[in-house]
Amino acid sequence: MNTPESDPTTSAPTRPGATEALRLLSGAPVGLDVAVKRLSRGSGVYAWWAAPSTLPELPGPPNGNVPSLRLLYLGRATSLRGRILRNHLRRSGSSMLRRTLAGLLASEGYRTTWTDRVVLVPEDEARLTAWMYRHLCLTWAEDPEPATIETELVRRLHPPLNVHGVDPEHVQAAVVAAKDAYNTSSRPAEAMRMS
Repeated sequence: MNTPESDPTTSAPTRPGATEALRLLSGAPVGLDVAVKRLSRGSGVYAWWAAPSTLPELPGPPNGNVPSLRLLYLGRATSLRGRILRNHLRRSGSSMLRRTLAGLLASEGYRTTWTDRVVLVPEDEARLTAWMYRHLCLTWAEDPEPATIETELVRRLHPPLNVHGVDPEHVQAAVVAAKDAYNTSSRPAEAMRMS
């Protein structure tokens, strides 16, 4: 866990726009019921936050304004509203965050099926969305160049659910294992007949 003197959110980012994005992402997170009404259609970066009791084995840096919340995941979007509403809060097939959460919450019995990829069954898509509304909150920052900002902030903040772009020593083995378990939980019918 970060101490105040080693908190990566206190040193200045180097890429243009990253300072402002970090300031906004470190602001007070809002519940998803509020966030879905406020999200814009603009591009930008977003951060998912949770209490330490949510996925306690995966520590993340604390929020600068609400230290009782910690960072879980950071992402980018060409449309913040579209990415959050249509992907992260609805479809596991197009959301790495949802697939990772489903893998980490496997003990709660999330079920998958194969379409053109592994996806949650419809009832469990709804159940995971309800879980996210209960346990997660969100911050976001609009920016026309979200890819460069995301790269820098993931490298600096080491969100525990991010794997790509995180320095190897900060990649969480439990997250990699959860993603692997999810991705192998269902297979095409043809592959199942052959085994």
